[in-house]
Amino acid sequence: MKLIKQSILPDGTGSVTLYPEEPEDMWHAYNLIAPTDLLKASAVRRVTTESATGSTNSKRIRTTLLIQVTSIDFDSFAGQLHVSGRVASENEWVSVGAYHTLDLELERQFTLEKPSGWDSVALDVVKESLRELSEGTIPAVVMQAGLANICLITEHQTVLKQTVEVPIPGKRGGESAVHDKALEKFYKTTLETLQRHVDISQPGRMLLLASPGFIASGFQKFIFEEAKRTGNKALLANKGNISVVHSSSGHLHSLNQVLKSKEVLVKLKDTKYAKETKAMDEFFDRLRADDGRAWYGPSEVEKAVAQGAVGRGGGVLLILNSMFRSQDVDTRKRWVTLVDKVRGEDGGLVLVLSSDHESGKRLEVLGGIAAILTYPIEDLDEDVPESTGGEGGESII
Repeated sequence: MKLIKQSILPDGTGSVTLYPEEPEDMWHAYNLIAPTDLLKASAVRRVTTESATGSTNSKRIRTTLLIQVTSIDFDSFAGQLHVSGRVASENEWVSVGAYHTLDLELERQFTLEKPSGWDSVALDVVKESLRELSEGTIPAVVMQAGLANICLITEHQTVLKQTVEVPIPGKRGGESAVHDKALEKFYKTTLETLQRHVDISQPGRMLLLASPGFIASGFQKFIFEEAKRTGNKALLANKGNISVVHSSSGHLHSLNQVLKSKEVLVKLKDTKYAKETKAMDEFFDRLRADDGRAWYGPSEVEKAVAQGAVGRGGGVLLILNSMFRSQDVDTRKRWVTLVDKVRGEDGGLVLVLSSDHESGKRLEVLGGIAAILTYPIEDLDEDVPESTGGEGGESII
């Protein structure tokens, strides 16, 4: 993401103009734009005009619209963001109050203003979006005979780029040659598709290959044979960064199993994803131990933070990014205030997890918020009539 202009005042009012350059930038925009925000972007609108004689003419025009956001729809597979709302500023073609959906696109800037003010979480999203993140992107191929799912694992989400399917007949009688030829075609198609999405010869670029049986190791061998045949010295030099791991199947859900394997976690140890996975594992370990240092649920976590138990010395607040997308401004402020207290006053660690990663899905089961305490506290769930995601402190494993 490129920052075109920033005019945020000390009191939190103002706007930013951003220019999305990569598909990942649309994910950042999705986490940044919230209901009631004012969004200005280029739009295509069909307008109908009437002549003096009474005849009508319909045409599509491109204009710039300012809308007050009411809803956001994000298609992570296509990398498309559709933002709906009411037109908030007079326009030659559209009246104030009319509904319109802005389709945010790559390489087309947009301006965002937050009438309720830019809080610390929103500013963090802007800061995160401006970082160079291509270095943290890891391609992975989860496969089985005849099926390959090509994915990109970023710090914030796992994106399925393309699925490859090639029929492979079984080895029956004298059909071994037919099977081998079909398998080679499958490997070739998968490699060509993979190379269209990512440069696997880039120095230091990791590549994860996962499958049951020997399909992934066979694909790895095919990659190196093709590199030798084509004289791709860069890919051959990157041989040590291409890893084969076991998965239960070639379907996308098996990627979660792959990412939790010790071999992969060692390679990903410095990534945001690995830190989040480690924190969630520690949380569930403490929950099983029932040592009073693992609590989940909005009321329980807020009580723990109020007592200063999520601070220096091991305190961790785990919160899902979707908690900041509430249409109610007060609800969003509730969670921003909690984050600010843990980060600032208490000195604890805050991890905002993505609902598009496996660690985020585990947190979602707990109601979207949990905490590891610096010291044990008992009975945080007493006198709590209701807690999202189940009764706090009760094991759901």
